[in-house]
Amino acid sequence: MDNVIQGKGIYTWADNRLFEGDWLDNKMHGKGVFSWADGRKYQGDYIDDKKHGHGLFSWPDKRLYDGFWKNGKQDGVGIYTNQEGEVRHGKWSGGKRVTWINQEDYEE
Repeated sequence: MDNVIQGKGIYTWADNRLFEGDWLDNKMHGKGVFSWADGRKYQGDYIDDKKHGHGLFSWPDKRLYDGFWKNGKQDGVGIYTNQEGEVRHGKWSGGKRVTWINQEDYEE
């Protein structure tokens, strides 16, 4: 029998990172939740072991990014919430914010 992770499952690494979700050929692929020991968490889409599609990333200090990902990095439109709960809409590329946009532009 091959040692291949397929379907739904939970995997915990030695450093207490944890992924619960869909697997394909030993890779995170589909929907899932990835948690780090320091309190960071990503809940969303994966393709070929990378965040890809829509997802919500949260930090232990209450910051949030709710938006699109490509090849493991923020890419496209998203909503960022800071520690004080202030919400801003923006565009990201390759994991970096390109510009803030107003909410009306985001909803189009």
